[in-house]
Amino acid sequence: MQAVSAVVSHLRAQMSKVIVGQSAMLDQCLLALLCRGHALLEGVPGIAKTLTIKALAGALRLQFQRVQATSDLMPADILGTNVLNMATSTFAFHAGPVFTDLLLVDEINRMPPRTQAALLECMEEQQVTVDGARHPLSAFFTVFATQNPIEFEGTYPLPEAQLDRFLLKINVAYPSAREEAQILSRFQQGFDSHDLSPLGLEALDPALLARAREEIRTGIRVEESLFDYVVRVVRGTRESPALTLGASPRAAVFLMQTAKAMAALDARDYIIPDDVKGAALPVLRHRVLLKPEAELEGLSPDQIIQDLLRTIEVPQ
Repeated sequence: MQAVSAVVSHLRAQMSKVIVGQSAMLDQCLLALLCRGHALLEGVPGIAKTLTIKALAGALRLQFQRVQATSDLMPADILGTNVLNMATSTFAFHAGPVFTDLLLVDEINRMPPRTQAALLECMEEQQVTVDGARHPLSAFFTVFATQNPIEFEGTYPLPEAQLDRFLLKINVAYPSAREEAQILSRFQQGFDSHDLSPLGLEALDPALLARAREEIRTGIRVEESLFDYVVRVVRGTRESPALTLGASPRAAVFLMQTAKAMAALDARDYIIPDDVKGAALPVLRHRVLLKPEAELEGLSPDQIIQDLLRTIEVPQ
């Protein structure tokens, strides 16, 4: 796990220059990058979601584009379109912001459904099809989308098919009082979140990230008993009396992939049940739907999943 260790230690060191605290969010963003997945970040405004992704791109020497979702955003605004060249009477493709490495879609649930659907092919197949022509995206193409959990006016909730394309749903919490005081101290000392150049972020060779991804894909062992454990966790969501929709087979694959990445972050070349447990909440919380009576009782997907994990026998 040499490449994984190098990537993780580098990013943690560089991100600490920009972000105070939020270690859980940062580690889960790393998991998404290492697993070739996409992440949905949910949290109130002003807790450094956008700044985190911008800093990640700088620390990895990757291209970064940002899309501000609005109710009138059209698919061509993010995918690109063919434009007529009057001089040659031919059409030329003008690429949209999805042609990048890290794409931040801010407030994704403000996009109309048609534009949300335009991202499905990008996220699943890493390509864009315009007028029948296919255009490949970057090998590092990763979507980090944000949404506000408390503001629902003028929003279009993401359908299950769209949510299932996200590897992780990351709940971003407020910083602690000590961390918030440290944030104020940094701004008093001249920190500017709009200009990170004075921080001297050291950029990592993206080729090292590619090697780290390959190490996780081929270098982490999974015992047969853990295949069964992952399946029992996922199938347990489908059989839960509190849920109307359980996790899909794709969720089982993502759960195993994320558990492998968590093992690599812990400098192990094999996964243990605790890796599966640690990956379960971010991988499954957006793939299940509560029954109305469970919502009335004040239950949350996280509580249901945690209760489920406690009932499933852990392999030895």
